[in-house]
Amino acid sequence: CLCGHESHELFHYGNYHCAWLRDSMKHNFGETSAQNYAEKPGCIFISVGGQEILSAPVCVRWRTGRFESGHAGLKQEVSQMNLSFDPNRLTAHIGQLFMIGIPGPEIDPGTEEMIKKWGVGGVILFKRNIKNPAQVASLCNSLQQMSIRYHDMPLFLAVDQEGGRVARLKRPFTEFDGQTAIGSSDDPAKEALEFARITAYEMGMVGLNMDMTPVLDVPRGTPEEHLKGRTFSEDPEQVAFLGKIIIQELQRNGVMAVGKHFPGLGGAEHDPHKNLPRICLSKKEMTTVDIPPFKTAITAKVAGIMGSHALYPSLDPKRPATLSYNIMTNLLRNELQFQGLVITDDLEMGAISKGCGVVKGAVDAFQAGADILLICEKQRHVISSMERLKTMLLTGEITIRRFRESLDRIVHAKARFLKNRHK
Repeated sequence: CLCGHESHELFHYGNYHCAWLRDSMKHNFGETSAQNYAEKPGCIFISVGGQEILSAPVCVRWRTGRFESGHAGLKQEVSQMNLSFDPNRLTAHIGQLFMIGIPGPEIDPGTEEMIKKWGVGGVILFKRNIKNPAQVASLCNSLQQMSIRYHDMPLFLAVDQEGGRVARLKRPFTEFDGQTAIGSSDDPAKEALEFARITAYEMGMVGLNMDMTPVLDVPRGTPEEHLKGRTFSEDPEQVAFLGKIIIQELQRNGVMAVGKHFPGLGGAEHDPHKNLPRICLSKKEMTTVDIPPFKTAITAKVAGIMGSHALYPSLDPKRPATLSYNIMTNLLRNELQFQGLVITDDLEMGAISKGCGVVKGAVDAFQAGADILLICEKQRHVISSMERLKTMLLTGEITIRRFRESLDRIVHAKARFLKNRHK
């Protein structure tokens, strides 16, 4: 191990993680030596003697035969955050509603502007943003430092890490076979727990704080192609049981879980990435099969629930769930009593972009009840959506009260989950 110890109490998986850190740091900075690692930016830090692991330090220094942190720290005390409404900072407040994608593995000028000028509330990473653990740690730390410097507010830093075919973090991160493999294993509960525990540790070590999982959809027979390998079971009780394990274990270890895709994509015959699916199930069937896993997730205090880009005629004959007040507010908020974050799926998917368009989709999703608007690629769509929301707030088409409801939920979630990560 880099620090000269064979194993650490801090790691539940012993030498595996030490080797992981060693290999990642050697890849970025060369052979292990005091000279090579002195004042090197962006590498992952490990301490000994019971000190807390820092997920993304600015540098590592060699001190008295061991590594100690050169991390300046994100000094914001998130537990005391109070985002009081200030009309002069309206743009930055609106930015908190948005989670955006960025072009590459480093912060580019456009992304810095999205944080500095527009005050975005979160960033989601994809394959294009990820090279290796040390690079991800450096990127996450830089993003957080920038948001704290400009707005005194940390970011949601998210990734889709379901396992199987939807997993952005590849080796040397631990790779799992996905939810279908978990559900069909000899001991599904054990497999679900192991997936969540290891995933949370590894995400936390590189500074990621939100995992867009578990998938709570209940398929009818063979699932549509985009869901293959991603669903636990055709039994809603099994889906609810395994989903609850993953939610609780991720969140016990400091990573927000997001259950998806409400009110259920199990009956979809088309891929919402391409077109708008129409799911013609009765309200009774939806209530007894599709919705129970989400009810269990709510009981488990899941941090977020992602809406689906699908039309459900029995629930709302005119609007897809993402844009439906009846589904996202009347059903999810009022009937099911969900108080956490409502997150849209990517608004650039064909189901929305080929219909009302990304900007109108963002506005309609917010009015339907969404707190976080996910736009994963084109930052110009984010800016246009922010400008439209700002105009509607200033003209009274959207009330300040509705706006504050989402801001309060966002601040509450950041206080609940990020307060120990960014001190």
